[in-house]
Amino acid sequence: MSEQIDAALVWFRRDLRHTDHAALYHALKNARRVWCAFVLDTDILDALPRQDRRVPFILDSLAELDTALGGLKHGAGLIVRHGSALKELPRLAAELGVQAVYANHDDDPAALARDAAVRGKLSDLGAALYTTKDCVIFERNEVLTGNDTPYGVFTPYKNAWLRKLDPFYVKPYPVSRHAEHLAAIPAKVAASPRVPALQDIGFEPCGELKVPAGMSGAEALLDDFLPRLDRYDKTRDFPGVKGPSYLSTHLRFGTVSIRHLAGLAWEHAQKGSRGAQVWLSELIWRDFYHQVLFHHPHVVGHAYKREYDRIKWRRGKEAEADFKAWCEGRTGYPLVDAAMRQINQTGYMHNRLRMVVASFLVKDLGIDWRRGEAYFAEQLLDFDLAANNGGWQWAASTGCDAQPYFRIFNPVSQSEKFDTQGKFIRRYVPELAALPDRALHAPWQARPAELPEGFVLGRDYPKPIVAHDEARAQTLERYAVVKTPT
Repeated sequence: MSEQIDAALVWFRRDLRHTDHAALYHALKNARRVWCAFVLDTDILDALPRQDRRVPFILDSLAELDTALGGLKHGAGLIVRHGSALKELPRLAAELGVQAVYANHDDDPAALARDAAVRGKLSDLGAALYTTKDCVIFERNEVLTGNDTPYGVFTPYKNAWLRKLDPFYVKPYPVSRHAEHLAAIPAKVAASPRVPALQDIGFEPCGELKVPAGMSGAEALLDDFLPRLDRYDKTRDFPGVKGPSYLSTHLRFGTVSIRHLAGLAWEHAQKGSRGAQVWLSELIWRDFYHQVLFHHPHVVGHAYKREYDRIKWRRGKEAEADFKAWCEGRTGYPLVDAAMRQINQTGYMHNRLRMVVASFLVKDLGIDWRRGEAYFAEQLLDFDLAANNGGWQWAASTGCDAQPYFRIFNPVSQSEKFDTQGKFIRRYVPELAALPDRALHAPWQARPAELPEGFVLGRDYPKPIVAHDEARAQTLERYAVVKTPT
């Protein structure tokens, strides 16, 4: 846009920060007056449990964002509406009399459909919807093969991603330079308080959040992680060690800029930090899964490799009982159970363990990967459709650049390798805390003398609900169907 418009609205979604924000920058640069808004979208919220952990995280982050916007310009802040975004956003745009709404891309198929509907309603009002890239470094068609097709294998994608990267792509948007264009919130649209309480929108407290919310929470976690960055490659796979950045929730809700994180990772990687190189690779995986979702929206509900939709998954009462045991951390495999109890108690699961429990559900229990994907979507504080779907399809061998179907994690050897001393297991499966390290990973193989006095396997802790070796053979048969011509 070459000429400034009078008034614009910035629609915050998965980008709850006031710095290095693409849509906010473009609005401030192109309009004389700019308001900021967030819609607590009932089309999304109504389907959530009343104690969903993500809702208080969002509300706390919104409150901090509201204060931060006021710090940029006196009288400015965040307008928060509760209702269907399809109705509330156009209604607010009409009340404010804006000529344009600015937002950052969200390539979730449902979000794209919502944005198309909002764009149409805004057009009826004489306003435009402008969207731009913000939550990834490279999106959509920015990294393609030599044939101008999307990549289906990660390593070539990563190499092309790294070749394309230069300082421009991690440069922050200078929001504060144009902050004078932020407008005071009119009395006619203001609410007191501007950010509602949980109870005001029909939700209940869920206990103390384990992840600090808002931009300040992201900054604190990043400050804690940077001194550990150079060791990330050595510590990231061990759930009993403080190895990850724990920033995934903040990336999901945009309380930290991906450009800032990728820039830091790239800077340290160029200095030879192996930990930074591996961390940057993880951030590239995130971009990879987002471009897969954009180019192949059928992955929502279907296998990326469509032939794998022919797999016959276990069904019936026994399968339901096994799925329930998996959800509740009662499989009899300590590492699997500890991981599932971690997600149930905290809304977080260590990345290595996400692969272990996914492999166990799909390849030990023979249960459809989509059921595990849906359970994670309900439980994870950092739930992101692209990453969650990509991770589950990777584990199930149905996805883009997935592990081969015959690669099946052994939950005992994974436990012995990555939680050797049982520090993580003992934290989340305390009924096994008194077992010696050697017996902790497979209690059913323990000698009687290794079991605590009075401990009864099958009463105090479950016996395994499946024999891994037998399940492995059944899985190879189950997947063989996709190799057989129809």
